[in-house]
Amino acid sequence: MSVKTVSQNLERQTEKDLYNYQKKAIDKVFKAFDEAPSDYHLLYQLPTGGGKTVIFSEFVRQYLKNHDKKVVILTHRIELLKQTSRMLTEFNVSNKVVDSKANLEDQAEYSCFVAMVETLNNRLQEDKLDISDVGLVIIDEAHYNSFTKLFKYFENSFILGVTATPLSSNKDLPMKDNYNELITGETIEHLIENNFLSRAETYQYNVGLTSLEVGSNGDYTVKSSEDLYTNSDMLKKVVYAYEQHSLNKKTLIFNNGINTSLHVYDAFKRAGYTIAHLDNTASKKERKMILKWFKETPNAILTSVSILTTGFDEPSVETIILNRATKSLALYYQMVGRGSRIYKDKEVFKIIDLGNNMHRFGPWGADINWQKIFGSPNYYLDSIVNDDDIEANFRYEMPDALRKEFANSEEVYFDMKQAYIDSVNKGDSSKVLLEQSIAHHTKICVENSEDVYDALALMKLLEDDINHRLERYTQCISRSTYNFVKWLHDDYRLKLRTHIRENFDTVYEEIHGHPPED
Repeated sequence: MSVKTVSQNLERQTEKDLYNYQKKAIDKVFKAFDEAPSDYHLLYQLPTGGGKTVIFSEFVRQYLKNHDKKVVILTHRIELLKQTSRMLTEFNVSNKVVDSKANLEDQAEYSCFVAMVETLNNRLQEDKLDISDVGLVIIDEAHYNSFTKLFKYFENSFILGVTATPLSSNKDLPMKDNYNELITGETIEHLIENNFLSRAETYQYNVGLTSLEVGSNGDYTVKSSEDLYTNSDMLKKVVYAYEQHSLNKKTLIFNNGINTSLHVYDAFKRAGYTIAHLDNTASKKERKMILKWFKETPNAILTSVSILTTGFDEPSVETIILNRATKSLALYYQMVGRGSRIYKDKEVFKIIDLGNNMHRFGPWGADINWQKIFGSPNYYLDSIVNDDDIEANFRYEMPDALRKEFANSEEVYFDMKQAYIDSVNKGDSSKVLLEQSIAHHTKICVENSEDVYDALALMKLLEDDINHRLERYTQCISRSTYNFVKWLHDDYRLKLRTHIRENFDTVYEEIHGHPPED
């Protein structure tokens, strides 16, 4: 069958009806295609869940119907390769998958080819695929830089890159160097308002990340991440966060490192929860079995390592736990996007952030000026808040279970940073801050106790709060040597214990209007 014959048979035979915003996107792309040179490079942005594959599949169908040229679609993951091929077939576009096992003897019968980057690169180097008549190249997840090495083979083709986040994964290779123009699609907020995406409820847990190291790829290294996220405190925190906000909900956990994911798996298993682990070492059979279980099990928990950030679509996911930090805006949006799809009665999904990612990038769905990022990526990247500045503004929040122990206290938070500013303005010594903090800790212990022994018992529960306050104190006074910090912590606890013992009766009477009963 000739290419021309295939093109003539491309009448729409699919139940998939495009939404108005998708039709508008196709019109915009065709307008650019008609007005631009044949070798124009166009980038199209649409949020995860907006239907990029649907849009470019219909674009391919219309293109082949009206042009006697071939189309090549490039992906970077095997899952995307298969999904793209299936979607094209649904749009009645006969396509040839060019994978490592593909027999290309029948390539003349096809006008549309779907391939992974490395496979296509190898086939082209071996001169086994004829691309002399390719008029259109579509690149899925175009923010990955692996595609750019293939541009030299398509110097006379119209290239359409599609991505949710038009920001290069490499600061030194900005997308504006490879694309002439960016067209932006609907915003996340617009898709939510029109019931195309679910709205997010986000829960943040402040995590100290200063121990993390940044690797050559610009993101946190796996080793430093695993050192942090496999410690007992972080494992307790991820289980606690799940119990507080996602109990019995289908939950997908993202980690940075296989070892971390295995530790998370063990922690949830010990707590008695239904969970599975998946990473890229799993066989196709194991992966298929795990994903089938995850799909069919209402309260399933799946802990994973990056593998499900693209090419995975399970709309029944109710909660995304980011049990990792990332410096990649694209990865942040890809991970969160796994939970954003509309499903039955699901109008809201939850995000549990254990990597300060929201502090770094802002809330998912916030208004982002993609045109500005596309034109000035370095300006955006340089403006991202660093971990030191993020942590300098942390506010300690008592866990709910602990807060119940101090139920009689209207306010348990003490703003050490603001107290320092006030003391400087008054000309007071910085030691006044410690006295004020000790007095406040004494007050909340006394007002939730019947006697001094109860108060001293409550004091022992304030370890994290004390650590947070003293960390802020050392930052304010710019002193953090090991010996000083150790002395400060020991001295604070000693003085707090003494202050409670010596002032319990007085503070109790100030609170209740009468002395404690004997």
